[in-house]
Amino acid sequence: MIVPNGATLLSAMIEKGACIQCNRPVAVRESGQWLTCADCGSDDGILDFHYDLAAVKKAWEQEPLADRNLNHWRYRELLPLDPTRIPTHWTVGWTPCVEPTRLAAELGVSRLWLKDDGRNPTASFKDRASSVGLAHAMELGAKTIACASTGNAATSLAGHAALAGMPAVIFVPATAPEPKLAQLLVFGATVVSVQGTYDDAYRLCSAACERFSWYNRNCAINPVLVEGKKTGGLELAEQMHALGVAPDWVSISVGDGCTMAGIWKGLQEMHALGYLEKLPRLLGVQAEGVSPILHALSHDALPDPDGKTTIADSIDVPVPRNWHKAVRAIRQSEGTIVTVSDEQILSAMRLAGKHGVFAEPAAAAAVAGIVQATSDGTIGKQSSVAGFITGSGLKDTKSAIKAGGQPIRIEPDLDELEKAIQA
Repeated sequence: MIVPNGATLLSAMIEKGACIQCNRPVAVRESGQWLTCADCGSDDGILDFHYDLAAVKKAWEQEPLADRNLNHWRYRELLPLDPTRIPTHWTVGWTPCVEPTRLAAELGVSRLWLKDDGRNPTASFKDRASSVGLAHAMELGAKTIACASTGNAATSLAGHAALAGMPAVIFVPATAPEPKLAQLLVFGATVVSVQGTYDDAYRLCSAACERFSWYNRNCAINPVLVEGKKTGGLELAEQMHALGVAPDWVSISVGDGCTMAGIWKGLQEMHALGYLEKLPRLLGVQAEGVSPILHALSHDALPDPDGKTTIADSIDVPVPRNWHKAVRAIRQSEGTIVTVSDEQILSAMRLAGKHGVFAEPAAAAAVAGIVQATSDGTIGKQSSVAGFITGSGLKDTKSAIKAGGQPIRIEPDLDELEKAIQA
């Protein structure tokens, strides 16, 4: 991604950028390639933004959050954008925190919330990142935007690119679910189905962005996108603050690691700004078949891919590009990672559904992780827990039907109905 000379890049609240590997400062307002650290390279040298929180606090005193529109643009001072050019008509965020009290009692926790980001515009948490990335691309005068995705990042990008009138090129692996492909095509994106893995799609996308000078929306190397994901943590903290509580744990399903890293950063900033009495511990949830970040947590390195897979396509990421940030977040929060089977994920889809939340497999994994962690004692009795529902069950209807079962099929006869419902 080439930054034009003289362009207004980022919020005035940003103090500096730094590499998370070597902590080398990076002048984020300079022109040129600044997505990754020149010393550490693209695999390890992912950048991070640091904000002047004292200036943010002063701005929020002058214009309180309570007086702002209920969307994620309310946190504009904590976003890497020119605040005068934010497309506030793109309504993303301020999703509800559903409190399933019956489920909390069943699990033995004091309180439980499920933050349902399946209610975002394209039914995914990824709308937070894509909207911020698109706004940044527009600031830079980009002509085309691209990403690689197992599905949700792709559909959210396609939807927001359609709002912006900017061409989008989306690289998906061969396993991407049909409902997600349908969204991409209807939004008018150019869809490239790579006959290989997510990692194959990612590498091809990165090479294409380099060759054709497309804006690279991939969270793995673009720190702007992680700032969009951060709004999930900012928002959860503000909503918990309004309730006068601070959750002991926050459960997040983990794929590339960007979502966990972003949410944790948002929680940290809101704690520093006085909106969280204490920081929660993070519960990362990975699928049993694909759990590289669990390995990295113990070994400080990724394992070699072994070809295993999971029904939860959004976290089916054997080579997570942002694992450094995810591991750092888990360690800083004194959290942990649990793994869940595909059967547990399907069970969690049914469980969440019975309490009014329709979750796709990767989103339901966060619920499965809570069930697992309360069962094995990782989450103690009477703890409070918030879980992120990162995508709607409509994203993967085949899995939803597999989880929910088949309808009762009868002839239009009342006696036959009575027999069927009594069976």
